[in-house]
Amino acid sequence: MVAVATPPRGAKRKAKAPTAFGGYWRRNQLKLAPWLFLAPGAFFFALYVVAPILQSFQISLYEWDGLGTREYVGLRNYEELWWDDAFWTALRNNVVWLVLYLLAIPGGLFIALFLNQTVRGIRIYKSLFFFPFVISQVVVGLVFAWFYDPTFGLFNEILGVFGLGPVAVLGDPDYVTYGIIAAGLWPQTAYCMILYLTGLNAVDPEQIEAGRLDGAKGWRMLWYVVLPQLRPATFIAFVVTIIGALRSFDLVSVMTAGGPFGESRVLAYYMFEVALSEYGFRMGYGAAIAVVLFAIMMIYIAFFLTKMYRDEKGV
Repeated sequence: MVAVATPPRGAKRKAKAPTAFGGYWRRNQLKLAPWLFLAPGAFFFALYVVAPILQSFQISLYEWDGLGTREYVGLRNYEELWWDDAFWTALRNNVVWLVLYLLAIPGGLFIALFLNQTVRGIRIYKSLFFFPFVISQVVVGLVFAWFYDPTFGLFNEILGVFGLGPVAVLGDPDYVTYGIIAAGLWPQTAYCMILYLTGLNAVDPEQIEAGRLDGAKGWRMLWYVVLPQLRPATFIAFVVTIIGALRSFDLVSVMTAGGPFGESRVLAYYMFEVALSEYGFRMGYGAAIAVVLFAIMMIYIAFFLTKMYRDEKGV
């Protein structure tokens, strides 16, 4: 048996000298920890969002069918867009989408104000108004296609009660875009309603009471007391609604496939057509449309970000 020497009771072990990395980590742990948590998300965002955007800019400078050899053409694809009537039709429809889609914001606000009350059966009303948000856009498109059907659709049945119709909404170039936008407003209004319901839960009741003491009620209370506290929700609603209007694709694809006569095309659907459909797989031309659409989105988003920043700083 070999005796093993043990340290005397109560003796302290000598602490190991910290390494250079260990000392740096202890000094900067609070600064570095958030970046370590953000790193995986930032990596995948760069890989699946930023990289494809940059690749679209690059591809837009080529004539390419997606499989063969690329041919560098510079800005010729953008020059062709300028003389393309279908592109201008799609751009015009996107502007109409953008203007009318913003109706979802005040619609969602007033529904949220109604649902924020404490009345009997309010949970049932909330469920009914929330229901469109959880439905797939494809299902929404199919439901409204049946709704507009000139032979058995409910829309024409309602018009018949007033001695009007039938109207082929999805077959008339003058009405088709407005019919699709109405279908898109149904779930988008529900989404804005959810944002405002969340914002209303954070409204300061003391400010409401102070406004009442000052004689504010009705529209004055809403405009001067409630809405200023809902600015974050309004900003998110604007950004999401604008992006949704500009990248509208699925409803157009399901309800009309761009028809009739291409009058319901939007930029996102036209990009799909020229890049992956009947126009001969023109990836470069489709990428040029994507770049234009991205630029329009960035202009609107930058405008609202700048406005929000100035409001926060009081500039």
